[in-house]
Amino acid sequence: MQWLEVFPAMAPEQLSALKKYIDQGFRAITREYGEAIERFFDPLKAFLIASERLLTQSPWWAVLVAMALLVLVSTRSLKLVLGTVVTMLLIGYFGMWEDTMKTVSMIFVCTVVALAVGLPIGILTSRSNGLQRLIIPLLDVMQTMPSFVYLIPVVMFLGIGKVPGLIAVVIYALPPVIRFTNLGIRLVSAELMEATEAFGASNWQKIWQVQLPLALPTIMGGVNQTIMLSLSMVVVASMIGVQGLGQPVLKAISNQYFTLGLFNGIAIVGIAIIFDRASQAYGKRLQRHSEVHHG
Repeated sequence: MQWLEVFPAMAPEQLSALKKYIDQGFRAITREYGEAIERFFDPLKAFLIASERLLTQSPWWAVLVAMALLVLVSTRSLKLVLGTVVTMLLIGYFGMWEDTMKTVSMIFVCTVVALAVGLPIGILTSRSNGLQRLIIPLLDVMQTMPSFVYLIPVVMFLGIGKVPGLIAVVIYALPPVIRFTNLGIRLVSAELMEATEAFGASNWQKIWQVQLPLALPTIMGGVNQTIMLSLSMVVVASMIGVQGLGQPVLKAISNQYFTLGLFNGIAIVGIAIIFDRASQAYGKRLQRHSEVHHG
């Protein structure tokens, strides 16, 4: 028996009317609340602009030293520090320094916002099976939805610019933080939590002094994935005005400039490798530290 014999398809006129009704609803909300929504995100815009100015207006050598020190502290590997320095020097040599700094500032702000939003949700999800059953399907949808789709409602509400691109990137990169926070807290042993309760710890103390420190290595895995997903959205976000390495790649696609796209694509890969290795190494160090103190 054919599907349509059991469940007849919606008539084209009805489908068209439904789509029109939804579109009109979005436009009405945009006209009514668009300005208020933009004002709500003004602090986020100021944070992004300040971060971008700090990286683009600081001397290149100061940024290079700061990045090398961060990688050294995170990884304790001179090989990775040398790789970071060489990569950044090559990026500067080929004239991509400013675009790279804009991209790094975007990734930094996206990661901070994703942590600020995702950590509380992950903690709440870990403490409620009912909330977990509600949140996990939403995260599945967020991760399987094509990234271009996120741009549509964001642009309708906020137009073209840095903040709409930032929000689209955060939505796309948020699920790993929530998933890994939820998983990390749930992996803390029940025996340890019972011992904590026996010592009279409050719920707040159990979360901040026991569960989160033990879950931190797992949470760092989520941070790593968030950074990688943010970088993967760089080119897509450039379509709505986000500056950085994505715009030259988009220009190269539109005008068939192979070399321009190749160089900026390699720069994105270089930044991704630096962030990936540094965050993974830091997560492993946290894991070893946790095993030594709680093993």
